[in-house]
Amino acid sequence: MTNDPFAPAANPLLDATHRFEIFTGISFRDKTLLQRALTHRSYVNESRVFLQADNERLEFLGDAVIDFVIGEHLYHRFPEMREGNLTNLRAALVREETLAEFAREIDLGNFIQLGRGEAESGGRERPATLCAVFEAVVGALFLDQGVRAVKQLMFPLVEPVLPDLVEAAAAKDAKSRLQEWSQSEFRETPRYHTIAASGPDHDKTFTVQVYIGDSVWGIGEGHSKQLASQVAAAMALEHIDRYIASGIVPVPQLELSDVDFDDQ
Repeated sequence: MTNDPFAPAANPLLDATHRFEIFTGISFRDKTLLQRALTHRSYVNESRVFLQADNERLEFLGDAVIDFVIGEHLYHRFPEMREGNLTNLRAALVREETLAEFAREIDLGNFIQLGRGEAESGGRERPATLCAVFEAVVGALFLDQGVRAVKQLMFPLVEPVLPDLVEAAAAKDAKSRLQEWSQSEFRETPRYHTIAASGPDHDKTFTVQVYIGDSVWGIGEGHSKQLASQVAAAMALEHIDRYIASGIVPVPQLELSDVDFDDQ
């Protein structure tokens, strides 16, 4: 008999729950909850062994628990943030792609029990499947140990991605504001052009200019074109807000020669 805790067991479902607990350090009091959370409906359909249920009901519960836990965390984490921004930030954290990435962080794809066809078609890497199993595990953990255990699982996953999401959300608001102002003043929609890209493929920096009509109003850098364009919009807004606050209307075009881009 092997002493390897990751060696296959006679019962694949019991083996998956055992390996999950070892990998994550989370020990369930009611093992059947974890078994159900890791059971995809395709496995139930193909298995000849009696199983109590697939994970879809737990997925439903986990979705609601995640919404609440993330909402409460953001409320306390950002006490000055407006309701609309909190809503947008929560939406970014609970969307399918983000939850699928959380599932990858705890290697859920290797523990979920799939039918043969689902597994062979790439189900272990499919974002929708990973998102669903993550929600189901959260639902099972909530029933087993309550909201505190859910927070202990969630917060180490959430905190590392928050800074980029907050920056992106703030910059997205800047792009929206710039578009509203531009359409109001000039009946023009801002256009964003990438003028440079530097660095290795895994760590590129992009430089983007934002045009209103034929004039450049802002420039920004970032590790994605989207982020660089958001920074450019924020620069344009700083210029606009400065003149409006000074009572100078209409706002003159930004003179890029007067801007120190090293201060971005």
